[in-house]
Amino acid sequence: MLGVTPAHPESPTRSRGSVLAVVLALLATTPGVLARLSGATLPEVVAPIVFGLAILGSAFLLAWGAEVLQLDVSQGLALTVLALIAVLPEYAVDFTFAFKAGENPDKFAPLALANMTGANRLLIGIGWSMVVLLAAWRMTRIARRRGYEGEIDTEVKLERPHAIEIAFLALATLYSLTLPLKSTLTLVDSLVLITIFLVFVIRIARSPAEEPHLVGPAKLFAGLPPARRRTVVGLLLAYSATVIFLCAEPFAESLVHLGEQAGISTFMLVQWVAPLASEAPELIIAGMFAWRLQTNAGFGTLLSSKVNQWTLLVGSLPIVFAIAAGHASGLPLDSLQREELFLTAAQSVFALAVLASRSISVREAWALFGLFMFQFVLGGVLPEGLREFERISVGIVYLVLAALMLVQQRRYVRPLLRDGLVVPVDELFHEDAGAASPQPAPRGASS
Repeated sequence: MLGVTPAHPESPTRSRGSVLAVVLALLATTPGVLARLSGATLPEVVAPIVFGLAILGSAFLLAWGAEVLQLDVSQGLALTVLALIAVLPEYAVDFTFAFKAGENPDKFAPLALANMTGANRLLIGIGWSMVVLLAAWRMTRIARRRGYEGEIDTEVKLERPHAIEIAFLALATLYSLTLPLKSTLTLVDSLVLITIFLVFVIRIARSPAEEPHLVGPAKLFAGLPPARRRTVVGLLLAYSATVIFLCAEPFAESLVHLGEQAGISTFMLVQWVAPLASEAPELIIAGMFAWRLQTNAGFGTLLSSKVNQWTLLVGSLPIVFAIAAGHASGLPLDSLQREELFLTAAQSVFALAVLASRSISVREAWALFGLFMFQFVLGGVLPEGLREFERISVGIVYLVLAALMLVQQRRYVRPLLRDGLVVPVDELFHEDAGAASPQPAPRGASS
């Protein structure tokens, strides 16, 4: 991969742009906070926009603050925290529906996992492919500008430490394949999934600290004296989390009311519209990393996010439901949720098969994007009676393609799992340790 990371000194214009971005993010949160604190009743069409913008603005503030954490903790842990914080809006929305499901399971239980399944599929279908395609486009443009006329290797190759995220995502995905076979998500599922997440965090936290490459508002905050920087970042995180928890419930309720009044499927709104607010900051951050050709950082953020969504988020929902319902019988899963879980898990299996060699080509990125869009469009145009068949069929296609890829790349699987689960973390960061794990064979340009 062409290693081009443009570096620019911080100019007054860029500083003003960073300040403006922070101000705009704060302004985006203001109407929602004022409406919530004052108890004002907003029009049904306006409410989801106001509260959605508040969540979006606070998520940007959270993400910038989490980026600066790399100055005080290891990059691996900082990326994990960044991924966790960036999807905090999604946690808030899903927790809202899970809590309401404890009081009214018939109405809200079908929505409890809708936001999660939609966001997960967006993360892979749009996020992963975007990092590869954007970086490939940038590499090609830079190479051509420099007069290079040869074949350009646009394949994104992940560094060896990313085996940790991939291995734990594999564990979570394997367990997630059992969920569509159940009629409820239980506290046992919570125990298994949250344990996977905690072990993942403990392992990733052992990675050594590295000097981060910050830009924009994150770089602005990083330039403050250490004590002031930590204070500002702490205030940002606290304020943003408060905004999210103030606005998540009315945002979720306004989506439901809007769907009911407009005759739009509430499930569709929760599954695809709500994730636009929860995932947008994370996708933008990953896109910024890809634009700067820091594909490992961009992909690392999305990988960590996928791990915590499949583990901590899904594992927390039965706990929230049990608290609200006052019993531990488990969060009910209807047939639609089981089909959505199967499709989401199958997509995750295919994505892992692509990453078995710790690399992803432009062709594979187009495959991730194309299959996602095919299922999305097909699910929207087919009659309701055929959508069950469509979800199951596309899920099977994902699994068949994954099996074929894993057979082709089987020599990478065992070393990848050993690196991710067994090899001491410090060893993964040694440049000369790469020989312990087979490296991806060159696949040439993928355009």
